[in-house]
Amino acid sequence: MLTPQETANKTVEIGIQKSKLALLKMLFLGILAGMFIALAGAGSILGNMYGSKIVGALIFPIGLIMVVITSSELFTGNSLMIIALLKKKIILRKLLKNWFFVYIGNFIGAVIIALLTVYSGTLNNATEIIVTTATNKVDLGFIEALTRGILCNILVCLAVWMAISAETTTGKIAAIFGPVMLFVLCGFEHSIANMFYGPAGIIMSAKNSIAIEGLNFGSFLLNNLLPVTIGNIIGGAGVIGFGYYFTYLKTKK
Repeated sequence: MLTPQETANKTVEIGIQKSKLALLKMLFLGILAGMFIALAGAGSILGNMYGSKIVGALIFPIGLIMVVITSSELFTGNSLMIIALLKKKIILRKLLKNWFFVYIGNFIGAVIIALLTVYSGTLNNATEIIVTTATNKVDLGFIEALTRGILCNILVCLAVWMAISAETTTGKIAAIFGPVMLFVLCGFEHSIANMFYGPAGIIMSAKNSIAIEGLNFGSFLLNNLLPVTIGNIIGGAGVIGFGYYFTYLKTKK
């Protein structure tokens, strides 16, 4: 594996590469990443239902593994691009462009999987748990959602950082597994996963004529996705990104 110093330098190189992606490629890779995370979310729901919460937590890391191994674009992991910005290797406009279009792509991909899985009927037995999951997320208070988002992306970006440090595919898979399993088991909030859980619950409730007060796209976007996204940025870019930049790359004046 790479040393922390080498990992920091490689993270800067990756940030530069991501900032240079063509817009359509960025969007497409974002859609794929959203689909991968959503598929892991669907599998995790079934794991919870047929096994236990820990079974669901053991399944969910497959999503980030697919994202990393296939070099797709995930908004939460791309929080680490802040290191390249702080190192003055990319400009703020490039960073925000990547974050914006990858976020949109992730949302599109996750909603596509929500629609396909709900209407395929493969999640029919999990209707109650899907609707309950979405309702619980919408019912979170702003501070609860924000802090859970911070804690989540600390772990997700640690997983990505550790995967960057690993020099084999097996090492990358092993590095990703633990932190992601931990955030799911602890019930932290991941904005991209929620782009599946929220819409899937809304679509499932509409499909089955289940009326849940307050469960709609407006409440999902404002009550959950907004604070969780802010929290993810703070945890990923602020804690892990800035922390490792300051530790390994900031030069003394």
